[in-house]
Amino acid sequence: MIVRIMGEGQVALAESHLAELDKLDEELVVEMDKGDGPGFRRILTALLHRVHELGEPLPDDALEPSDLILPSPDATIEEVRELLSDDGDGLIPGT
Repeated sequence: MIVRIMGEGQVALAESHLAELDKLDEELVVEMDKGDGPGFRRILTALLHRVHELGEPLPDDALEPSDLILPSPDATIEEVRELLSDDGDGLIPGT
């Protein structure tokens, strides 16, 4: 699957890693609901770090359709709320 990190590019990631990323996504939603800025920032950083660790960056000139779109590392809570799936699943829907 292809994951786009806004402002950074795309990463190819095995779907087998979705369960691990979903746990971080759930923690991110909890921190957002609490309005905890530092907690939100810590979990968002951890989520993006794991995507980079587990995935393989695509070349800058590659334009593949993205299966997931994640916020940039400096995104605000409000910006991330706008990216949340309509069904309330978080950034990683359906896992």
